[in-house]
Amino acid sequence: MSSFEGVERRGLMFVLSSPSGAGKTTLTRMLIEEIADLRMSVSVTTRAPRPGEIDGKDYYFVDQAKFDQMVANDELLEWAKVFDNCYGTPKAPVEHALAAGHNVLFDIDWQGAQQLNSRAPSDVVSVFILPPSVQALEQRLHTRAQDSAEVIRGRMKKAGDEMSHFDAYDYVVVNDNIGIAFEAVKSILRAELLKLKRQVGMVAFVQKLRQQL
Repeated sequence: MSSFEGVERRGLMFVLSSPSGAGKTTLTRMLIEEIADLRMSVSVTTRAPRPGEIDGKDYYFVDQAKFDQMVANDELLEWAKVFDNCYGTPKAPVEHALAAGHNVLFDIDWQGAQQLNSRAPSDVVSVFILPPSVQALEQRLHTRAQDSAEVIRGRMKKAGDEMSHFDAYDYVVVNDNIGIAFEAVKSILRAELLKLKRQVGMVAFVQKLRQQL
């Protein structure tokens, strides 16, 4: 457990999901840079690294055989196949962080969010990020310049299915302006940390206050 405003608490799993290009990766980076007690969950994937990505920092890059072995050994909290590649969350690092009272941030899709929620519903807080329009989503994918036109068409087609699962999340934020969206997501995290069920040391804290009266 770690201390939050003088009261012992337990960590939470903070999930951000969105269609590709809606802004979740940018928001996760901003959260990690600003929130001190927030650890990024590093996923394992079978896809090839993109330019500038570092193994062990951005993802753990493995082949399909290794990934299948991790699934068989129950080493993943969640996993899914997306665009012909597999993604998953290694269990051990997350459990270690939560046990130490740290909050863990997840940049995962709706399938992964559902799996996490089924494993630990009381520890998961989920936020779905929506684009302001289809046109804005497509423009962002083209501006990113990381994928071919064919891949972008596939991502746009997939976006409709991903957005249909918005109502499975605790919160929904429309990313029309990245600064405003960031403040909204940050406010959600701060409010969730203040929920009584997560401040496990509150009983002892209040008892101590009463003894001093």
